[in-house]
Amino acid sequence: MPAKVAIVAPLSLLAGRACRAAVCLALLACLALPACRTGQPDVTGGAGEKRIVKRGLVVLAQFPDVRHDLHRTYVLQRFSEQLNTFVKEMSYGAVSLDIDATPDWITLPDSVAKYRIPPQNLNVDKSRVIKLIDDAMSAVDPAVDLPSYDFIVLMLGAKFQEYGMVGLCGYPGMLGWMSEGPFQTKSGRVVGNGVAIFTSQAHPGTIFHDVAHVLGGVRDGKRMVPCLYDHDLQAKPGPAAEVFTTSIINLGYWDPMSCHYVKRELPPAGISSWTRLRLGWLSESRVRTVLPGEPAEVLLGPLEKASSAVAAIRIPLSDTRYYLIENRQPIGFDRNLPGSGVLIMLADDTVAECRHGQAPVKLVNADPSVPLLQGAAFDARKKNLFVDAANQVKVEILEQAAGSAFRLRLGRP
Repeated sequence: MPAKVAIVAPLSLLAGRACRAAVCLALLACLALPACRTGQPDVTGGAGEKRIVKRGLVVLAQFPDVRHDLHRTYVLQRFSEQLNTFVKEMSYGAVSLDIDATPDWITLPDSVAKYRIPPQNLNVDKSRVIKLIDDAMSAVDPAVDLPSYDFIVLMLGAKFQEYGMVGLCGYPGMLGWMSEGPFQTKSGRVVGNGVAIFTSQAHPGTIFHDVAHVLGGVRDGKRMVPCLYDHDLQAKPGPAAEVFTTSIINLGYWDPMSCHYVKRELPPAGISSWTRLRLGWLSESRVRTVLPGEPAEVLLGPLEKASSAVAAIRIPLSDTRYYLIENRQPIGFDRNLPGSGVLIMLADDTVAECRHGQAPVKLVNADPSVPLLQGAAFDARKKNLFVDAANQVKVEILEQAAGSAFRLRLGRP
């Protein structure tokens, strides 16, 4: 038997049939969550797409002074089935996960108080996150080749009330990001592409959110997949749920990179075309580019369908600014969205993170009278027209065609 097999057990052998999870946003506990199965055969087709396997290592880590009843089979089920199912659907079947796991729980050397952090991202003592990663990675068998994994997860045997957060990305994230190399512990162990940290209540949407930071990686000194909620608003004092709700001003509930789920008892909604492009999961061949003012009529298929010939429309305003248009329908994981219709987003690639009132992508809100961007989608009825006269952009939704597609007319205002 190869040495690696003796050290880390393949997830397929460890995962049981329990399939429930819980957490409210990145800051709250939540109720049990049903398995993330959609039963949509045409969603994850991706015919002709290159198949990519991303390897992950789950490190089970517990505190000496915290009792927990978190079972390894339950933890690993969330990665083998829930996370893997979500990734495959979001990538149209082009990406899947191969997960290994430490066979036993690693006990950290210090009490949870030595690692505890506050729920506000901007208030976190980074030295505590470094200590947690250092201590956990030092306890992993030296024979495990950490840099060979595309992502590493620390699953803590603790609740968010005990540790302080439900989930976070240690690197690239809380500890910054550098294009010149991966994170390295004080002991000299290289963590590989990055590490995410979760407590026992982490919702599948939370798990994807922080793993996606690692999978997106770093380019030109920027995270390819940043948080899409506003960090400054998230750091304000007050009840965690209320404060976090005020921070989802850019994409609302329409992408788990903004808000991990719409309802805590449901799986996460699908990701936007912007996030798919950043992850490399939406082929440019399925993105129709239309110049400002250029007359065009486009049949825009549902973003979730791999069979949609045009899954997104791009209207470039400059080398770095552009509109993205997508069609979100109750298909697959998008059944969990707050609504359906045509979303129009304004993207700016010069913005790295959601700070100081700026964001790399923002929704155009079709109906500001509905709170939390839940009415942001356009349709073929009352909300069928968008005009940006300054940039010579006009988008008119003519009709909803067969197969949940929308026929759009673009041109000069």
